[in-house]
Amino acid sequence: MKKIILLLIISIYTTNSFAQKRPNIILVMSDDQGWGQTSYNNHPILKTPNIDAMAENGIRLDRFYATPVCSTSRATVLTGRSNDRTGVFNHGFPLRLQEKTIAQALKEQGYKTAHFGKWHLSGLKGPGAPILKENNRNPTAFGFDEWVTVSNYFDSNPIMSHNGEIKEYKGSSSDIIVKLALKYIAENQDKPLFIVIWYGSPHTPHIPLGQDKKELPKDLASRTKNYLGEVVEIDKSIGLLRKDLAKMGLSENTLLWFNSDNGGLKQDKNGVGGLRGHKFDVYEGGLRVPCVIEWPSKIKKGIISTYPASTMDIFPTIADLLNLPKSIMIHPVDGMSISPVLFEDTVDSDKFIPFKFENVGALIKGNYKLVCTSIEQKNFELYNLDMDKTEANDISNIETKKAKELIQIYSTWLASVNNSVAGNDYKDGLFSPDPKPQQKWHLLPEYENYFKEWKDRPEYRRLK
Repeated sequence: MKKIILLLIISIYTTNSFAQKRPNIILVMSDDQGWGQTSYNNHPILKTPNIDAMAENGIRLDRFYATPVCSTSRATVLTGRSNDRTGVFNHGFPLRLQEKTIAQALKEQGYKTAHFGKWHLSGLKGPGAPILKENNRNPTAFGFDEWVTVSNYFDSNPIMSHNGEIKEYKGSSSDIIVKLALKYIAENQDKPLFIVIWYGSPHTPHIPLGQDKKELPKDLASRTKNYLGEVVEIDKSIGLLRKDLAKMGLSENTLLWFNSDNGGLKQDKNGVGGLRGHKFDVYEGGLRVPCVIEWPSKIKKGIISTYPASTMDIFPTIADLLNLPKSIMIHPVDGMSISPVLFEDTVDSDKFIPFKFENVGALIKGNYKLVCTSIEQKNFELYNLDMDKTEANDISNIETKKAKELIQIYSTWLASVNNSVAGNDYKDGLFSPDPKPQQKWHLLPEYENYFKEWKDRPEYRRLK
């Protein structure tokens, strides 16, 4: 009997020891924050001291890419795959139930998993609404134990869904979801944690608290001031997140990864930092986003990297850091681990980052970028981003060999994506045809009674 008790004690000690060694992982993503909208990127008006502090305490990825819109980037974060492979062809398309997500993978490894904020993978269009428990593509379906979520973008004083129960919250939406996440973290420290915090800001309708606009110039256009005020709110909430993690003694072994979901909006002329294009574009202004990562016990302070990386790399990187088997992901996987970059080690020079967004696309390989302005008509442009940051000079007719090389890579990749769209990545094929994006949620029968109550809320008034 004593031997059995001793073995149990050793087993419990070993399990707890392993749990303590595994890092907590927190993925934070803003909504419509452009590459230029940080003070570390020299925005002339905006101050982001807490994002800057993250960068000073970890690594800043200055060539980090997302997709041109929100849903598609969220699909890439969760799966490590390009959005078309997962059935998320544009904003409002639902994620395929046959996909394997990072939340499912980490849950299987003993992590507690939680999602807070914008979801936008269940097929609902329109301003964010609480996701109903009956929705078969709510966060539970993709591996999250706990969720306080809305279908799309949301703003001040939001109504959200806590595991299917509708609740109303007061205050800045960014502050609310961070406080909810911190409460969950404080209550669940017995296991390693995987937390996803997806802001609804600085997406429209841009209703920041007055205090978060007061330091912006008085003569600034109101649309721009409200947009930037929401970035200020995000920055403050990141400060709260970092401060409370430190108070709980969790900072050292927490991997905190922050990035935006797509390029910035046109109402801030400095929002994309001088790059070409904005949200919805496959030029740099639509794809390149701010990204900083800190993990104090592992990552050195103050690293600035220009290695090209993307949201598709998040899942593979975390899987690599935790030494998880390749089978946890559906293949092909378009991302790759960038863990060597985090530790300033040798990196893969053959990596390429591909994009497809309806009839346009892009491929980034090193300093070169191929832009496809029409997939159907096979129209391509080539840029050297090292020499031409603003993509002003198409060199496809000058560097013809390089253009031909990248066009071949892109064409081969497109054929692979089409194979995935047909369902051939799944062992038993595609279970059912991809549903079309649902009509706006306020027109659906299950929301009819709710909408009668909510229709005068500022975020829903335009739906009348």
